Amino acid sequence: MTSLPKKEIKLEDLLNEMKHIDSDGKRFVTKAFNFAQKAHEGQFRQSGDPYFSHVFETARILAEIKMGPNVIASGLLHDVLEDTDTDPEEIRKEFGEDVLFLIQGVTKLGKLKYRGLKRHTESLRKFFIATSKDVRVLIIRLADRLHNMETLEYLPREKQIRKSTEVLEIFAPLAYRLGMRFIHKKLEDTAFSYIQPEEYEKTKQLLRQRKKADMKFLEKFDRSLKKALAKEGMTKFSTSFRIKGLYSLYKKLKRKEDGVEKIHDITALRIVTNSVADCYKVLGIIHSIWKPLPGRLKDYIALPKPNGYQSIHTTIFTGDGGIIEIQIRTQEMHNTAEMGIASHISYKERKVSGEILSQIIWFKNILSRSTGQNTDIDRRKTQRDSTPDWIKNLGEESEVKKDGQQLIEDLKKDFFGHRVFVFTPSGDVIDLPFEASPIDFAYAIHSYIGNHLTGAKINGKLASLDTRLKNGDIVEIVTKKTAGPTRKWLDLVKTSEAKRNIRAKLKLDQ
Repeated sequence: MTSLPKKEIKLEDLLNEMKHIDSDGKRFVTKAFNFAQKAHEGQFRQSGDPYFSHVFETARILAEIKMGPNVIASGLLHDVLEDTDTDPEEIRKEFGEDVLFLIQGVTKLGKLKYRGLKRHTESLRKFFIATSKDVRVLIIRLADRLHNMETLEYLPREKQIRKSTEVLEIFAPLAYRLGMRFIHKKLEDTAFSYIQPEEYEKTKQLLRQRKKADMKFLEKFDRSLKKALAKEGMTKFSTSFRIKGLYSLYKKLKRKEDGVEKIHDITALRIVTNSVADCYKVLGIIHSIWKPLPGRLKDYIALPKPNGYQSIHTTIFTGDGGIIEIQIRTQEMHNTAEMGIASHISYKERKVSGEILSQIIWFKNILSRSTGQNTDIDRRKTQRDSTPDWIKNLGEESEVKKDGQQLIEDLKKDFFGHRVFVFTPSGDVIDLPFEASPIDFAYAIHSYIGNHLTGAKINGKLASLDTRLKNGDIVEIVTKKTAGPTRKWLDLVKTSEAKRNIRAKLKLDQ
């Protein structure tokens, strides 16, 4: 086991990542830094590093993805209630109700009586309920887990497997659903290296070989592309190269029996433009020169993924025997693709009645908080109202009392497994588990629709209720006031939400 070099913990390193935060916010974070450093004094990790190094790195990740002062301070303080003698009242007094809520949401069960699976389940239940009220709880926990995974080598093998499995089944999918590719990719690849070390090394070697050849080819094509775009008057853009994540490549290799030669998106050329109009102009120029592969054009600008991802993907023949995937997007779309929910924070700090309030462009203040302490109740209501429906459902599902293993299995199936994205006739996207049925779709819209479903049309044609929905299906539900669910429906649905509503309507035991 190799030891990580001991790195000096410097407040300046954290503050340097906080260029988006004003001086009042930096003073607030500095206060949290000093408080946490003193609280964790004398505590060490199994690596031999001071325990404070972990909370510092968690806060640094949060600063890197441009969270606000309250979130960064909560990153520094997120373990003080569980691992030190700090009292919640002291946190409330020093840092406010908002920070206390975030810390309590992230904190595990501490010294409570639960043990083993029950403790683990109750910890997840508590965490998901807090997340449903404020998605910032989840973002802090993701940063916390990311740093823990980066230092996993110091834990016993059994803990490495358990924590890595939890990452692949729960935390990495959560990061993906929030659109946080920056964290999602790191979590997946690190967990993969511990769970399947041999496959990890094989995939790494394969990627290294392909990357070397692909990058030389991409660089040559990049030069040709720039000349072609300049000839058409397109000069305001930038290009870069994208390399597929190791775990993502491994999963694709398992699905593709034809081998790595048939996978065309191991590397990709990314073009970032100034506007949506320029994205389509670039696409038109590329297709006028290089022939696209049939069926490989995906317009996620016109039809974004449910996690907010937008980009145009096209795969082209280069004319010299090569095939290249190209991704075209604006700078804002690129920021969203990398940071997801976090990228939509825009800091325009201003004074209001003596308080610093962050002006949030997207999600109505659910992600980043300033140091004001007098509007916590209003903020919590705003956050709840603005939280994505699937996160609210995650909390509601966690509140349903179930056997510990059953809760974990239901959450994995309903929220963290493979997804299908289907449309209502008006174009709204409904996000469902893989192999969901029209019944699941109906209950996802509203329990009343599900309880009075009498038929379904898929892509304009009548379909049976046991049909498994596919990505891109347009589903129309036919209802009738006298219609109602039957016991047979319980065998057709995938979501626990649908099962719960059906059982309630039929008055069956839960």
